[in-house]
Amino acid sequence: MKKIVLLKTALFVLLFFTGNSISAQRTLKLQSTAVPFMMISPDARSGGMGNLSIAMSPEANDLFGNTAKIPYLNNERGFLINYTPWLKDLGLSDVYLASAGYFKKLNSFSGINSSLRFFSLGNIDFTDESGQSTLPSQRPSEFSYDFGYNILLSDALSMGVTLRYINSRLVQGSYGTNGTNFKAGNTFAGDISLFYKQNEDLEGFHAGLVLSNLGGKVSYSNESKNKYFIPANIGLGLAYLSRFDSENSIEVGLDVNRLMVPASPSSSEAQVVDQYFSQSVVSSWFNSFSNKYGMPLSESLKLSLGAEYNYADRFHLRAGYFVDNNKNLGSMQYFTVGSSFQYQQSKFNISYLVPTGGGITRNPLSNTLRFGSIFYF
Repeated sequence: MKKIVLLKTALFVLLFFTGNSISAQRTLKLQSTAVPFMMISPDARSGGMGNLSIAMSPEANDLFGNTAKIPYLNNERGFLINYTPWLKDLGLSDVYLASAGYFKKLNSFSGINSSLRFFSLGNIDFTDESGQSTLPSQRPSEFSYDFGYNILLSDALSMGVTLRYINSRLVQGSYGTNGTNFKAGNTFAGDISLFYKQNEDLEGFHAGLVLSNLGGKVSYSNESKNKYFIPANIGLGLAYLSRFDSENSIEVGLDVNRLMVPASPSSSEAQVVDQYFSQSVVSSWFNSFSNKYGMPLSESLKLSLGAEYNYADRFHLRAGYFVDNNKNLGSMQYFTVGSSFQYQQSKFNISYLVPTGGGITRNPLSNTLRFGSIFYF
């Protein structure tokens, strides 16, 4: 059983760093996934609005979320980077999420985008139940690489399609008497997104829909019987932009997100566990809404509410609120603030998560500044 404990330990490390919790009891209904770093909003703009982004006015950082908005950008191309310290409140300096992206408009109605996310978990020591070292210290890390295409379907509606490669290297090496070989998990996934705007100048209502991380399962060893689901998600967004004059405007928005991942079985019986892992990827998306594998609606939704003040497209002030009603994960809630300013062809974003909660309800980004830069060409 030691090899199983080691694998679960490695998965626990990643889930802990991303704000989830695992209970040793199977009585809790949890949507546990591999590569949960894909659920972290990587950019400082949405980070300043409680992770709000799906239907807000187009910005270059949308290539990490709703890529359907890219054809509406005023600039022909741009490059951007973001940096997010992780668990800074605990004094860790080698755990972080970094991202970079590039977009280019091919013509007046279509464009392409590419992005890279890298998540470092720092230095990790691996031990068995008795505390004895089982593998040399390692530095687990994960990354994803995206390439997408976006196009205007009409003057008011656009669509984006993104293909993604995901690599998760939690632990590597052989362990156990039968030589179980732990390896990096790999899979492919994709996103489909839509964006609707009421008026040509973006004033009025906007709406967005994003289906993200639709892809294969992940295995971390040569024992490929049990493969883990990745965080497939459906997100709906609504926003409203009001202009006071030619230079001042304010926009408010609401995002609702829900994981399309079946909840872990409440029983540890081998047959029940096998049925859970034997679900196909497509059936797992639909099963996540069923009575057997679904979460109660009141606990499965994540809400983001935020606002952004814009002065002449040069200066922005942002604020937001995020709530996750899942009681098994502590009902996490927090406030965020953010700002940005643009100088010539460069834009700089910054956000801050207000410290709230404690224990499992305390966000890993509490008391942390997030940074991002966009360079337009």
